[in-house]
Amino acid sequence: MEVEQILCMNGGEGENSYANNSPTQKAAILKAKPLLEKSLNELFCNDFPDCIRFADLGCSSGPNALLPTWEAIDSLDKICHRLNRKPPVLHSFLNDLPRSDFNTVFKSLPSFYERLRTEKGHEFGSCFVAASPGSFYTRLFPPNFLDLVYSSYALHWLSRMPKGQGNESDVHKAYLNQFESDFSTFLKFRSEELKPQGRMVLTLLYNDNFHATPGEPMLMVLKDMISEGLVEESKVKSFEDFPLYRASIDEVKQIVKREGSFDIQELETFDVSWLVGFVKGVDNKGSDKYARGKYVTKHVRAVGESFLTNLFDDATVEEVYRRFATKVTDEILDKGRGAYASLLISLVKK
Repeated sequence: MEVEQILCMNGGEGENSYANNSPTQKAAILKAKPLLEKSLNELFCNDFPDCIRFADLGCSSGPNALLPTWEAIDSLDKICHRLNRKPPVLHSFLNDLPRSDFNTVFKSLPSFYERLRTEKGHEFGSCFVAASPGSFYTRLFPPNFLDLVYSSYALHWLSRMPKGQGNESDVHKAYLNQFESDFSTFLKFRSEELKPQGRMVLTLLYNDNFHATPGEPMLMVLKDMISEGLVEESKVKSFEDFPLYRASIDEVKQIVKREGSFDIQELETFDVSWLVGFVKGVDNKGSDKYARGKYVTKHVRAVGESFLTNLFDDATVEEVYRRFATKVTDEILDKGRGAYASLLISLVKK
């Protein structure tokens, strides 16, 4: 099944919305800012363009959707102040799958522009924000159109669910093959859309052979519920084919090298705790042993609930997440494995 038919972060601004439950994603965006600023500095100092076209691929919804654009504005503002140059116009394109909640993003644009006027005044050039819905595993823009492509916590999602059968090695190979196909396609299309010497700054999950993914405790919960006769094994089997792959650093490097359109300028790793933003005494009401797990559950639910609702009724989904809070605490957080191992890469088009 094509993932874009299912994958959708929880929209709106409610309790379980992505807009209110994405602090780890925000932390990753902020972590990438120095590399984003460096890439923009190199682009701007090459020929001092009047306009920079910037695309955020996999922007999702909520406040984080406009954060990379703001970071680009802030970086360009600093660069131009240092060089005593007039800031360029920034044309920012927000991309995600068509089912993403773009309406919530658009509703926040007036306050975004107001902040721009208040904090930057007339010192910064104009900023124009537009949407470009569609899968980033397809062509999205005209040739030689973009200056910089940005993507955070999106490229580990696969375009389809791999059908790996047999032993663990066979399953891993099926996932790796799908990731290589998807990532190579992404690189090919971006190389066509970027101008010569165009840049990309990408953050994705990678496998450090220690930290977990939320799918690990989720699968434990579902298997428990199979043994209790609460869910059908066939449905859980379809959940096991989860369309996410954490590549190793070497796998990413090799794919970039084989595809051949880009050179890796910089590569670094960092961890983002699943408990980013957790405040003791605020999120931990009383002596609730599982407060941390409940906190993590809200964030996991905002991202992956669409997969469960595609399989189970509402009551079953609620029970899954109730159990998940306990399981993620006992099996992951208490063992120090609750963090996203993150890979940050800067690339330049050959």
